[in-house]
Parts: sequence; structure tokens; C-alpha cells
Amino acid sequence: MNRHSIPVRRRLLVSALLLSAAPMLVPAGLNAAPVVPEFSPANFTPGAAIDNPYFPLVPGTIFRESAQVTDPDTGLSRFEEDVNTVSFSTVTIGGVPARAVHAQVFFDGVLGEDTQDYYAQDKSGNVWYLGEDTAEFTRDAQGNIIDTDTTGTWRAGRHGDLPGFIMPANPTIGFSYVQEHAPADNAEDQAQIASLTETASVPFGDFTNVLKTIETSPLEPDVVEAKFYARGVGEILIWENIDDAGQPLNRIPLVSVSVTSIPLPPGAWAGGATIALIGAAGCACRMRRLTRA
Repeated sequence: MNRHSIPVRRRLLVSALLLSAAPMLVPAGLNAAPVVPEFSPANFTPGAAIDNPYFPLVPGTIFRESAQVTDPDTGLSRFEEDVNTVSFSTVTIGGVPARAVHAQVFFDGVLGEDTQDYYAQDKSGNVWYLGEDTAEFTRDAQGNIIDTDTTGTWRAGRHGDLPGFIMPANPTIGFSYVQEHAPADNAEDQAQIASLTETASVPFGDFTNVLKTIETSPLEPDVVEAKFYARGVGEILIWENIDDAGQPLNRIPLVSVSVTSIPLPPGAWAGGATIALIGAAGCACRMRRLTRA
């Protein structure tokens, strides 16, 4: 989810749109050069939980985002589902044990992208993005994989790659930061905090005091997307394909959150289909579809 992704952390997949053509998207003053965070393994505690309120990763949690999306170039419409599973596994990257998140993207039910994203939280509460192993598939008319593209695969410390923040500990409006700095591996995403007071309604629930980021890449300087994060949940909405009025062609919302073999923190279960979010000071919200897988 970008958890691309996240992200679900997601790649910037949209066609070029000039920043100057989307004045409503980027608030005035959000133009500072991104900070490249100083990385040191000494700032991490092995085995530490990732519990940043805007980017919590509890092992065993599965996040599903989905929507009918339109390709801006071809006009082709298809159903996209992003499934992000927080694993119980860690991989040591740059001297730091990083939590693996399995990010899969399905188009009309067929796997199109398969990625392992790696995250760790430092002692100050910043969540770092330490790398990804990614594969994007091309299929023939029968659905057979005929090509696998691993462009964008990177790990901190390899080929001079540097990690960055996926979510800072103390987000402030206007703060701009590198998420990944891996020019040798074609991975150079960056983000800026645009708002801390957004309101968002998605299939999973209704949220206020939502954090909004604007994400760009120097590899595609005219491409912009926005992401929305709710305290105690994480990424709840992605905007893609921004038009001249600052509105997205595609909105991909969080649909459900489920857990596998372990429960959420004590108190998270309140009975019924709708529960109040806990441990999320400053968030007025209601959540739906919190289920056990």
C-alpha cells in the first residue's frame, strides 16, 4: 500500500499531467525540496512494532482496496483490486529487520502485479520504506504470462539505494520527504503532507481529520497522485489521474480490513458490523467490515 503502496504504496501509473494544470491539487506553499532522511541502523530497535497511528502494520492484517478504474490513454475500464497482507516475516535490509507486506494487484480477477514491500519503524516513530521486490506481468490473450517486468525493485544499501519515510512520526503540513532514493533502480518516489483535516467516506467507513499526501517522482515530474490516511487504520483512499480541476479520474478506496490468525489490539472488537475506531485520538470515524479471514 504504496502498502504501496498500501500500500498499499502504489506506483505512479498515470499518464503525464502538468502540475501547473492542477492548481487545486497542490496547496500554496507546498513546494519545498524533499528531505532525504538520515538513516542509521542504530536508530531502530529489532522487533519493534510498527504502530505509527497513520501507518500501523499489525502482522496478519489484510487490507483490500478496489474500484472500477479507467485507463487514461485507452479509455479501457477494468476492475482493480489491491490486496495488501502484513506478513509475520521480516527481512534484514541495511542492518534493520524490516516487516514484509505482500502487495498484489488484480485486474478483472487476474494477478497483474506481485510485490513484497519492506517497512520498519525507528525509535522516534517514523516508518521507513526500506525496499521492494516487485514484478508486473504481461499476459497473452489466453491469460498466460509472457513477460515479467521487475523494474523498480530496490533495497536500501544495494546499488547506492537509500531508504526514506513512508510516514513521518510528526507530520506537519508542507513537510516534503523522500520515500525512496534509488536512481540506479528506477525508484524515486517522494511525498508531501498537504492536509491533516480531510474528510473521507469509503466503503470501510467514514473518517475525519484525515492526513492527505501529494506524491510525485522526479522520474515522472508531471505525474501526481494523492493518498489519504486515517489514524489507527492507515491508507484509506488513493486518487489517480488528476484532471485540470484537481479531481481524480480514478478513486480507489479501502473496502475491508480482515485479520488472519491473530486479533487486533485489545478493545478493537466492539461487536456488530460497525465499530468505533480505538486508539486514534483526533479521529472522529466509524468503520465497517472489520472481519476475520
